[in-house]
Amino acid sequence: MTTTKPLHTFHIPVMGLAYTIDSPIRVAQYGISSVISIADDELIEKMNTFYHQKFDIPYQEITQKMHDYRAERITSYLNLVDKIVKDKFENFKIELAESKLALESYIAMLPNKSEIKKGLQNLMEDGIAFKENIKSYLENNLSSGDIDVNIMTKLDKDNFIKDEQLPVAFNDAHAALRGFANSTLESSVVLSAGMNPRLYSYFENFPVFFPDANNNLKKKITLKVSDFRSAMIQGNFLAKKGLWVSEYRIESGLNCGGHAFATDGFLLGPILEEFKQKKDQLIQSAHDLMVKALGQKELHIPETQLDLKITVQGGVGTAEEHDFLLDQYNVDSVGWGSPFLLVPEATSVDKATRKLLMNAKENDLYLSHISPLGIPFNTLRGTTNEMFKQKRIQDSKAGSSCPKKFLALNKDADGNAICTASKKYQDSKLQELEDKKDTVTAENYAKTKDSITEKSCLCVGLANASYLENDIKIKGQAQGVVICPGPNMAYFDQEVSLAKMVQHIYGNASVLRVTDRPNLFVKELKMYMDYFKNEIKEAASEITSPQIKKLQAFKNNMLDGISYYENLFSDAHYFENGVKEIKKQLDNYKMELTKIEIPKLELA
Repeated sequence: MTTTKPLHTFHIPVMGLAYTIDSPIRVAQYGISSVISIADDELIEKMNTFYHQKFDIPYQEITQKMHDYRAERITSYLNLVDKIVKDKFENFKIELAESKLALESYIAMLPNKSEIKKGLQNLMEDGIAFKENIKSYLENNLSSGDIDVNIMTKLDKDNFIKDEQLPVAFNDAHAALRGFANSTLESSVVLSAGMNPRLYSYFENFPVFFPDANNNLKKKITLKVSDFRSAMIQGNFLAKKGLWVSEYRIESGLNCGGHAFATDGFLLGPILEEFKQKKDQLIQSAHDLMVKALGQKELHIPETQLDLKITVQGGVGTAEEHDFLLDQYNVDSVGWGSPFLLVPEATSVDKATRKLLMNAKENDLYLSHISPLGIPFNTLRGTTNEMFKQKRIQDSKAGSSCPKKFLALNKDADGNAICTASKKYQDSKLQELEDKKDTVTAENYAKTKDSITEKSCLCVGLANASYLENDIKIKGQAQGVVICPGPNMAYFDQEVSLAKMVQHIYGNASVLRVTDRPNLFVKELKMYMDYFKNEIKEAASEITSPQIKKLQAFKNNMLDGISYYENLFSDAHYFENGVKEIKKQLDNYKMELTKIEIPKLELA
């Protein structure tokens, strides 16, 4: 694994199934790290074929008839991406050495505080022996961006050949992990959506995840987490198996794209503060457990603690916010997701969906219940998926044909796996509702019907954008495109170049045309306020003692978070131009929250 320090202080997180499926091919040569979802082996196989043809490389299709085809497809595609990125990176270094214009453009994309930027600028001024010096400097200092992969740990359904259940190793997430482990990549697997003990234990089967004789990890583990407690529990679980977590990727519970895993009222600022204060504790605890486990396994034990990165993502939109997170919380990198959906050079989005994103306002971006996982899901009004879904409901044909079954995590009456977005499931539930129509109110009937039919086929909808962008034929029932931007998308309203977006991140240009974008902490606070009020509304009719306790804790955690922000922003050198407005908004939310009453138990 390269020891060269990353060139950039931002990364592009995973987005959907398709939106970052080939981002490394697009941006890694510039030193920008990004994340590929490896959940959908069918999409991966199509992209594998597409890029083999594009780069004129012979390719033999991996069909479903082959043994272990899921893992084989993933390994093959990741190996191809690795090869393309390495080739593009070598060619890019040659271009920089031979073209001062290309070099100047590249220097403009680097962080202002970067030592490499200063070094390149000095070489530009030298003039004498420029070409030889620049070649040597580029070779010693430049590195390509990481080609990381994402596995959503919950997407780990059992698989079958006819009626025979395959061993656990052939479950979706297990096969994806094996596909990554067997690839040539030297990068990280980002695990999201919480802990899967069975999957975590499967890592022990692959020596590449253990430190080698030089204390290097050929492949690393990154955990996406929403709070410190979760990080400590998961990190120690893996450490007890001799496995090291190299990065904790903290994501806002609500101010993010895709599935939203709300905390119990814990806000991003206080969460980051806890990681900052307790990072050494996190390292020491995991190190001690890992050393003991490695000793028991008779594997190499590192003499010193391994590196641990803390990164953050969710709702960042300005250079000021970017620098603030780096400086205040000592994080290693900041994730920029949704804004890159408007950068064609970086992400895979079809033209119609990108136009919809450009025109999206705050009210168009909402937390929905369309995910079959039953987890709130950030999405956008007016998508083609919504249009096709509503047409089927109107025609009394609700539900998807469910061709991929990645989210078939429920069981039908016969014990078979079924997805709540499927026609089979919805037909069954709608019939049950119809059978008791006379016993429920019209309002409850309509509400229940909507809750059954609102589920969308994410497996197809989140993959279609790549097919449309690359003119790859889409088979089967029309599902359109599902897009899952974070609420931050509302403030970005134009298609921009990669160079311009990177310059925006570093404060050397601006792509924002709105003047009333809220601070990222204030925006998240508002979202938690709305979420809290909705939770109270949902619980009000039949509230229980545990619910009352949970809601009170939620409220107290939010009040503690507001107090933290009040202290933080009393130091006026943060967000100097907007600090008065931030303080005013904090006061208003504090007043509003204090007045919210939690329902009491009805006495019989």
